[in-house]
Amino acid sequence: MSIGIAVESERRASPLARLESLCDSGSFKAIRSGVRSSALGERARDGDGVVGGLGTVDGRPVACYAQDADFLGGSLGAAHADTIDRVLALAHRSRVPVVAFVESGGARLQEGIAALSGYSRIFRRNVQLSGVVPQISIIGGVSAGGGCYSPALTDFVVMTSDAAMFLTGPAVVQEVTGETIGIGKLGGPRVHERNGVCDAVVPDTAAAAAFARSLLRYLPRHAGDEPPRTVEAEPELADPGQVVPDDPRKVYDVRAAIAGIVDDGSMTELAPRWARNLVTALARIDGRSVGVIANQPRYSGGVLDAASSQKGARFVDTCDRYGIPLVVLVDTPGFMPGEHQERAGVIRFGATLVRAFAAATVTRVTVVLRKAYGGAYITMNSKDLGADMVLAWPGAELGVMGARSAVGIVNRRELAAVEDPVAARELLEVDYADRHLSATAAASGGFIDEVIEPGETRTRLIWALSTIGQSRSLR
Repeated sequence: MSIGIAVESERRASPLARLESLCDSGSFKAIRSGVRSSALGERARDGDGVVGGLGTVDGRPVACYAQDADFLGGSLGAAHADTIDRVLALAHRSRVPVVAFVESGGARLQEGIAALSGYSRIFRRNVQLSGVVPQISIIGGVSAGGGCYSPALTDFVVMTSDAAMFLTGPAVVQEVTGETIGIGKLGGPRVHERNGVCDAVVPDTAAAAAFARSLLRYLPRHAGDEPPRTVEAEPELADPGQVVPDDPRKVYDVRAAIAGIVDDGSMTELAPRWARNLVTALARIDGRSVGVIANQPRYSGGVLDAASSQKGARFVDTCDRYGIPLVVLVDTPGFMPGEHQERAGVIRFGATLVRAFAAATVTRVTVVLRKAYGGAYITMNSKDLGADMVLAWPGAELGVMGARSAVGIVNRRELAAVEDPVAARELLEVDYADRHLSATAAASGGFIDEVIEPGETRTRLIWALSTIGQSRSLR
């Protein structure tokens, strides 16, 4: 059997059927489908528990493989690893994306270290392909041990609603720790959609194949190639400002504002239940693929914290690897303060988002919707961090902190000495906001490029992405 868990047979789509649902009709061709496993001494169905090959998605080539959980729990032996390694090698040589249907109990115990060696080769291939071609992993059942590490090394992970991933299964957990825990609670979708391990949860493998196809439509065939472009579709809303309250303390769903900027129906949110105070999504503007990263005031007021910084940094890195321009929508009061965040490593993880933006070479355009304070102002792709264009709506505030907090610190002694500190404070706050926080003041100082009306946002982004993007391609 395999490490940590035995996978029971059940009615499920065959590996071949999964691959055919991913690829264009009639385009998939298998390789190594008749391999014999000397360790088992019998003809192993579907190439020792895995089917691999090449096909096309929307006419573009793709390498893919699917493990067979009905054959020894999808466990990986040497011949099984050879097939996957061959598919990944062809993808590297041909520079085409990889889609994997993963469902494996882990390393095959009957083959010992040869199985572990097989995983080593696959992990090495995953790393070699990272940033070269897009890699998508679909977890369509139970996967343990190495069946989790390989997906974690790829660009996108999709889980079906009945899937599970864990390094060691319930039986091993109970034996080692004495804890009794079910498969779902140990590593089901509800666990991994909240910790960032998976980017999307879908009902079944057919839906997962459709999701993978949709992801590939945003992505280039390989790094350095142009992402596919589609026909422009007008946004769902004519003016994103309609859904953003003027009061900076009122919450709203930033996805509604995004819907007023991107092409209608083009937004695919990634990891929507992890670090919900930051939205990361692939979308299109004027038919062009873009990565959208936006503070989400609906959750924790849109603050940045350790988890959202990790989420943002990973998304920025992925977009940068595959040449997808970034649109950054800012509405944040700053970083979350407190002992919990310091213990969580907010300094380190906040720095990873700074590093990701500063190192990115793709076109980056920032729009400040309402507020950008403190370190979060810098971190969310500020001009001096390297943004190609920074725009702001008229009511936006940009600075170290809000006027009320700033006046309480800067004018503390003055307020303590006056007869009517409330009235004095109100005047001081208005004055501070006008001189230090307003979008007009930021534009006058050269910290943003232009103050625009909310209804102009899409038009300005189309202009920026087309002109700046062209100039970058000539560098």
